[in-house]
Amino acid sequence: MDLEQEQVDKLRAALTGSSEDLFQLVLDQDPAVLRNLLKNPQLNDRHLLVLLRRRDLDEELIKCIARHGLVKSTHKLKVALVSNISAPASMTLTLLPHLYLFELLNLCVLPGSTPDLRLAAERQIIQRLATIELGQKLTLARRGTGKILEALIQQGEPQVLTAALDNPHLKEVAILTLLRSGKTTAATISQIARHSRWSHRHLLRLVILKHRQTPPIWYTLWLPTLKKFELSNLLAHRLITQQKKLLIQAALERKSGKRTGQ
Repeated sequence: MDLEQEQVDKLRAALTGSSEDLFQLVLDQDPAVLRNLLKNPQLNDRHLLVLLRRRDLDEELIKCIARHGLVKSTHKLKVALVSNISAPASMTLTLLPHLYLFELLNLCVLPGSTPDLRLAAERQIIQRLATIELGQKLTLARRGTGKILEALIQQGEPQVLTAALDNPHLKEVAILTLLRSGKTTAATISQIARHSRWSHRHLLRLVILKHRQTPPIWYTLWLPTLKKFELSNLLAHRLITQQKKLLIQAALERKSGKRTGQ
């Protein structure tokens, strides 16, 4: 059989072949064969899932698949389409709202997702934060990306903050934003201050000590570690209460009584 006849046979098989035949044909390298597959009445969601796992599909074929009736009625095909690296951004943005919360999270954290796809998935998750249950928020706090964590902790839920503080993706800038937002309480400040990962961050300590809600215990523990100019700046801060100013003044006097350089 010459190559031309072989090609004709494959194109015909793609149009009329059985379900079993299609499992072989979805692996074919010829785009014309793959387009013919989409017209075969024996095609089902399992064939399309195998096809969408391929990373060598061109954008036009992806668009053809997206127009197939099976995609409109099958949730897992929508997920597979979004996950394919060849899917155009315009299609991805249309499909993302149909995905479940943790399907979106998978797009954010699994290798292979493009930066644009991760960003779009993060935005979808952040938009839903106000309506999801605490258990889902805790899972997001444990597994989420930096952007998701920053939005999560801004909601001020202590259990969520506890989980987020352990997440290696949490950035110091997100905690600083929270501390400066006015949404923190004495309890949440202490959560941050006693956490093994964050308690020794010098900038965090300074911001915590300037916070109106900070419990006095952190002044007792941390003021001796500050330099004289830091104590002076802290003493002049407008949010420091009179009680705390007395603690700072005492620490400054003790520091001034030491030899220069100590």
